Amino acid sequence: MTGDVFEQFAEEYDHWFEEHWEEYHAELDWIRRLFPPPDSRSIEVGAGSGRFAAPLGITLGIEPSRALGRMARRRGIEIILGNAEHLPIMDNSCSSVLMVTVICFLDDPVPAFREIHRILVPQGDFVIGFIEREEKVAQKYLHEKGKHRFLSHARFYSSDEVVALLRGTGFHEPKVDSRAGFSVIATRRR
Repeated sequence: MTGDVFEQFAEEYDHWFEEHWEEYHAELDWIRRLFPPPDSRSIEVGAGSGRFAAPLGITLGIEPSRALGRMARRRGIEIILGNAEHLPIMDNSCSSVLMVTVICFLDDPVPAFREIHRILVPQGDFVIGFIEREEKVAQKYLHEKGKHRFLSHARFYSSDEVVALLRGTGFHEPKVDSRAGFSVIATRRR
């Protein structure tokens, strides 16, 4: 169901970043501080329209939406159709993984975290950004025209919950940075 929304309203989804330029750039700068310098083995899982991968220099993305994938390709991202729970990537082949505002659309983030653990090299970096459940921004986005169409399907998490899920799937040393209802966690594969 969520995938249908992103297929049908891909342009509307992507336009949100133009309408909220300051919020988008604040999140982008924040992620940039925690994400290691990307290399040819860096990947974004749930690359969407490429709004994070492209400016960060990540050239490969996994995306289930064909419509969003086409947008990401126009931004220079090589897109592999797939989903976070079944990544079409070889074991131990990625140096770093980025995932931004994806876990809220997963039925269960644990299979996705296990897959990311599988594709990362030992000590590989995983940076995840998400909207905090208990913060005002989650409620704002749920009611904001445009965002509601997408986030009405979302399940939000707290930082503590995400840290527990990461630790339970083989990640360690999580560093949490939460601001204005958006959290970024940087962690590593054990």
